[in-house]
Amino acid sequence: MTGESARPADLRTDVPHPARIYDYLLGGKDNFPADREASAEITEHWPSLPKSMRANRDFMARLTHHLAAEQGIRQFLDIGTGLPTAPNMHEVAQSVAPESRVVYVDNDPIVLVHARALLTSNPAGRTRYIDADLHDPDSILANPGLREILDFDHPIAVTLIAVLHYIEDEQEAAGIVDRLMRPMPPGSVLALSTTTHESNPDEVRAGMAAYRARGIPAKERTKAEVEAFFTGLDLLDPGVVLANHWHPAPGKPMEDDRNVQVYGGAAVKPA
Repeated sequence: MTGESARPADLRTDVPHPARIYDYLLGGKDNFPADREASAEITEHWPSLPKSMRANRDFMARLTHHLAAEQGIRQFLDIGTGLPTAPNMHEVAQSVAPESRVVYVDNDPIVLVHARALLTSNPAGRTRYIDADLHDPDSILANPGLREILDFDHPIAVTLIAVLHYIEDEQEAAGIVDRLMRPMPPGSVLALSTTTHESNPDEVRAGMAAYRARGIPAKERTKAEVEAFFTGLDLLDPGVVLANHWHPAPGKPMEDDRNVQVYGGAAVKPA
């Protein structure tokens, strides 16, 4: 994997960070006391959150496999990557097509450190980490490393997995999605997942309030609000659904819907 030149890592270990909370609740070790304390407080209000996070991670893996195997996608732009957690997106994509290329984007210094160390590409493909912020999509698209890896003459999957719920303003979120998809060639895919309260209103609303109380912006969305992100695109079957219902793995027990508070979907940019 190639990355950007190193810069001093200001980890701010005294402040909880959503990527490290996610890591802790998935059983990871790349977190700090502030993250664990925040996690304990949030899950006191939202006890099913770890199951929902796991369902989201499983959705990412099934989504990536589907896009590579069924849609023929060979290029992925994953924004809001978070800490490496097996299986990572490039591992799934390259298990289908070793030549797949993945660019990861995040702006948390600890993610940068671990991504450089752990995200190793199949020799036939390429991966890269870009240090950039979703709030500034132009900085992502203008990054010189992006076009070194991704060819904008061929379809690209733009993936926003469990990240849009950190953008509370609906107009800003829609603008970010539009700006990211505008330069993508026809046949490209927008794929995303984001938190909803509709499957478990009491837990989610209390849990999201706990996130905000810890200084982490957070917003849950309705199905209609999530579908709006795909305006002008052709939704892939089965549309926007709870993440556990998006092409579930055959023969694998499905998580109870009340424990899955994430909508997921994918859509193709028409010609």
